[in-house]
Amino acid sequence: MGRLFGTDGVRGVANEKLTCELAFKLGQAGATVLTNEVHKAKILIGKDTRISGDMLESALIAGICSVGAEAMIAGVIPTPAIAHLTREYGADAGVMISASHNTVEYNGIKFFSKEGFKLPDELEEKIERIILDEYDSIKLPMGVSLGRKVMLKNASEEYRDFLHTTTDQRFRGLKVILDCAHGAASHIAPYVFRRFGAEVVAYYNSPDGTNINDLCGSTHPEALAAFVQEEGADIGLAFDGDADRLIAVDERGVLVDGDTIMAICAKDMKDRGILKKDTIVTTVMSNMGLDIAMKKCGIKTVKTKVGDRYVLEEMLASGYNFGGEQSGHIIFSEFNNTGDGVLSGIQLLSVMRRNNMTLSHLAKMIAILPQVLVNARVTDDFSKTYKDNKTINDAIKALEAEFKGQGRVLIRPSGTEPLVRVMIEGKDQTMIEKKAYALAKLIEDSCK
Repeated sequence: MGRLFGTDGVRGVANEKLTCELAFKLGQAGATVLTNEVHKAKILIGKDTRISGDMLESALIAGICSVGAEAMIAGVIPTPAIAHLTREYGADAGVMISASHNTVEYNGIKFFSKEGFKLPDELEEKIERIILDEYDSIKLPMGVSLGRKVMLKNASEEYRDFLHTTTDQRFRGLKVILDCAHGAASHIAPYVFRRFGAEVVAYYNSPDGTNINDLCGSTHPEALAAFVQEEGADIGLAFDGDADRLIAVDERGVLVDGDTIMAICAKDMKDRGILKKDTIVTTVMSNMGLDIAMKKCGIKTVKTKVGDRYVLEEMLASGYNFGGEQSGHIIFSEFNNTGDGVLSGIQLLSVMRRNNMTLSHLAKMIAILPQVLVNARVTDDFSKTYKDNKTINDAIKALEAEFKGQGRVLIRPSGTEPLVRVMIEGKDQTMIEKKAYALAKLIEDSCK
């Protein structure tokens, strides 16, 4: 993790860590690194619905224009739309202003290359270096060489049209409940699924700048589960604030996480002969149950560190076309270069329709082992050094020995907050909860 960039761009509390000054400098440095001097560079900008988006967008635009680049403004739009439209518009780069699933006080800035890929570590480090160490090297043009902003009128419509091309299935007869998290999917997802013929009931789709992810969306699917049962729906789909992840609920109101969605879609792709190398790419956070289910289907799993950009890097490097995260970032690289919640929902419903099966029936193919995730709040400095703490390492080794191969322990820093995440997996829910909270407390006490 760099000095400014975490696992998913630069993120922090708006007006505290993520200031207008930093957004301005990110615009300058990002435009400098991601464009060339052959022509007037074009950078596509989108944002989610949080109130700080306008402020940060203005600062980012100013930075981009100050180095002679053109800022193409897409407005409120999902992150995956920026990845897609950067390529479609022939832009030199894309930028999304969003803090994804985080609450309203947070915001973030993440960059995409002209090919629609999240930036590799080396390019993020180059942007950091310019801002923190070489800021005086930025060239500032004058007069007619300055950049300008261009307002795009049809970005959302073009993204919606693209989504409509991603399956030949139609969803007439299926009742779908949507939880749009008061975020970027609010005015896109209901339209898309209705266009496919589904009966759609949308909740949490009235963003006001302050209610994004407020006890709703992919990190709070409890209400969605109740809505599905009350409405007698076939499926519920929950997105996060920038709509790059998906969590589903089956017709009984049972949660279907990213691992289960990946298992269902991977098997379908293999059955249709389109899963390259019969392999999916997941992260170390994926449940052991996914590995077991995939092995039974003759599908291999490859693991990366946490972050959908690392999943994509492995997919590109090794020639795979499907992968994702337990959290719901799922990448169908035939269609897009990043996690896309609405696209994932379309593909999941397509499997249901193709097989004429309920989601609960499809989900029977995987047995998820109990898994507990507990956050230990630490200082920023400790989140970078905890791996060297002997007390913590000894406790982890003791736990792993106790599990005897029937469970695992994983701890990692959050890429967006001063937290160390403790994940324990095993057969006994009560036992692993007790161990996870004890280990989290040990980490917090070691930080003092």
